[in-house]
Amino acid sequence: MIDPRVKYRHVQCFMEVARKRSLVKAADALAITQPAVSKTLKELEDILKVRLFERSRKGVTLTQFGEVFSHYAGASLAALSQGLDSVAQARMSGESYLNVGVLPSVAARIVPDAVRAFQAENMETTLTLITGPNTFLLSRLRGGELDLVVGRLADPAQMAGLAFAHLYSESVSFAVRKEHPLLAEEKPDLGRIVDYPVLYPTKEAVIRPYVERLLIAHGVTRLPKRVETISNIFGRTYTLETDAIWVISSGVISRDIAAGDLVELPLETIETTGPVGLTTRADAAPTPALLMFQSALRASAEQKSMQL
Repeated sequence: MIDPRVKYRHVQCFMEVARKRSLVKAADALAITQPAVSKTLKELEDILKVRLFERSRKGVTLTQFGEVFSHYAGASLAALSQGLDSVAQARMSGESYLNVGVLPSVAARIVPDAVRAFQAENMETTLTLITGPNTFLLSRLRGGELDLVVGRLADPAQMAGLAFAHLYSESVSFAVRKEHPLLAEEKPDLGRIVDYPVLYPTKEAVIRPYVERLLIAHGVTRLPKRVETISNIFGRTYTLETDAIWVISSGVISRDIAAGDLVELPLETIETTGPVGLTTRADAAPTPALLMFQSALRASAEQKSMQL
């Protein structure tokens, strides 16, 4: 944690003296008096409790402590300057574009609030949201067509050249209409789902391996009335109108559950829990717009987590 007594003027003054090797020349460059430079350096040395410069008739030279501090202080000032320039360029560059791939679970749960917060910053950025299977989105990210993918962490084989930042974790739900016969049972058996139509994730769906392992662990190896789909519209409509069981990420149906339209079967699904986060190209420098949208997504995810 940075000592709150260390101010920007301390670091700026230190770096100018280190560059000029002279209090007088540093004072001229900073447009302040030499006594002001000396006073500022003295304050910084008192805070750090070390001598940063050796003073002589020939000027000033860095001590060993000064060399160490110079390395990090210079990097900090450079980063701050770059950050200020990036924000200024973002404000002045006019309309830009940000292409984001989102899995259905995050599209329903955290993206709406993040988009509202992002647009409130008046970035003049056209935001394009694309949804689809995880493999499809990651391939477009890797090819440069997308700037960001928001969804579950993919298998290691699919993450080559990509970077992942965790937001939260979510599990898979078995959702039904509120009049479903299984809800009359005090403790439904997972094996009973074979008696009903099951809306099942497709092979491209990132949650499918989690679901397969869960079912196998409970002795379910065959679903005679299985329909594989990634369509949320079809899944929601069909589940509301039939006795189907919809196997889906909890984030997709969170609003339906809250409204009482759908109900989660009281099954133990902790084994299906997986990390959800932000996937980007590891070698691509983020734009100011991308950084701001990522920040909005983190804030939305944190807010949703606090509400649970």
